Amino acid sequence: MVYRAIGVMSGSSLDGLDIVFAQFEESRGAWSYEIKASDTYEYNTDWQRRLQQATNLSAYDYLKLHADYGKFTGEQINSFIQTHELYHQVQIIASHGHTVFHAPGNGFTAQLGDGAHIAAVTGINVVSDLRTMDVALGGQGAPIVPAGEKLLFAQHSVLLNIGGIANITYQNAETQVAFDICPANKVLNALAEKEGKPYDEDGEMASAGVVHDGLLWHLNEMDYYALPFPKSLDNSFGLQTVLPVIESYGQLTTADASATYVEHIVMQTVKAIQQLENQFSIGSKELLITGGGAFHSFLIQRLRDALEPMNYTITIPPSEVVKYKEALIMALLGLLRWREENTVLQSVTGASRSSIGGAVWIGQDA
Repeated sequence: MVYRAIGVMSGSSLDGLDIVFAQFEESRGAWSYEIKASDTYEYNTDWQRRLQQATNLSAYDYLKLHADYGKFTGEQINSFIQTHELYHQVQIIASHGHTVFHAPGNGFTAQLGDGAHIAAVTGINVVSDLRTMDVALGGQGAPIVPAGEKLLFAQHSVLLNIGGIANITYQNAETQVAFDICPANKVLNALAEKEGKPYDEDGEMASAGVVHDGLLWHLNEMDYYALPFPKSLDNSFGLQTVLPVIESYGQLTTADASATYVEHIVMQTVKAIQQLENQFSIGSKELLITGGGAFHSFLIQRLRDALEPMNYTITIPPSEVVKYKEALIMALLGLLRWREENTVLQSVTGASRSSIGGAVWIGQDA
C-alpha cells in the first residue's frame, strides 16, 4: 500500500514550522519512505511573541490563539502545496501543533493549532492532538516519535534527537524505550540571542568559552536528572528553570555559559546512554543523531570525545533527515491513526497500554 502524507512539526526552539511531504509504502508490516518535499516556514517576530507568551493568556485568549494558529498552520500548508505543486496528491495531514503545556503528572498536555481550522483551510483530512490519549492512560505523552522510529529507522539501536529538548530512544526487536534527556537548543539559542544571534552557528561561541565547574555541578544536580525513565520535560523547563540558574552566575561571559551548557548536554547524554546500558544489552554501538543540534559542530565533537571510551560511533544522516525527521514521523503517525494502529507505545511512555492517538478532522467535502 502506498500513501502520500504531509507532516507538520513546531519545535520548542521556536525556529519555525517544519513541513514535509513524503511517500510511504507498507508491505506486510514493513514501512519505507521517501521525502518528496520539505520546507521550514520561519516564525516572524509577532508569532514568536504570541507563542512565547501563550502560557500567560486567559482561557478565552488561549482558545483564540489555538484557532488563529490552526488557521495559520493551514495557510502555510497551502503555500507549501502551491510551491511544490502538490495539488490532489496529499491524502492526509498530521499536525503535531506547538506544545504550550505539558503536565502528564496532572493528566494533561496541550498543543496549539486547532485541527478543525487546518482541515477547513486546506480541505484535506487532518490528524491532530497526538499526545492526549496516552496522557489519559497515565503515560508521559512523550516522546511520541519512537513509534515512527521503530517502523522507519529500525536498523538503528540508539537514536538521539537534539532539538529544543534532547531525547533518546533505544530499540530492538522486542522492546523500545525513550525519554527526554535535557533542554538543548532552547537554552543554547537563548544564550546566543544575548549576543544578537539567533543561534550559535557551528558552536563557534561555545568552542571559545571555558567550562565553569560550579555552574556545571549546579545544572547536573537538578532533580529531573535523578528520575528514572519513562520521563518527559515541559517546554518551559529550559527557559523558566534552567536559564535562570545560568543567569544567576552573572560573572560568566556568554561564551563560557554556552561552553558549560554544551558540557551539561554531553554529560546528561552520556548518563542517559549508561542508564540504557545498565538495563539492556546494546549490540550495535552506533548513535544516530538528528535535530538542529546535529549542526552544532562543537557539541557533536564533544559527544564524540565523550562516547569514544564507550566505543560508540556517531552517525549523522543526510541533512534533510536531520532537519525534518520529526515532521516525517508526524506524517507516519497520521497514517497509523487513519489505519487505526498504535501511534504511542506503552514501553516508551509508561501508560497502562499502547494507544491509537489523535483527533481526526474531515476536511474533504463529502
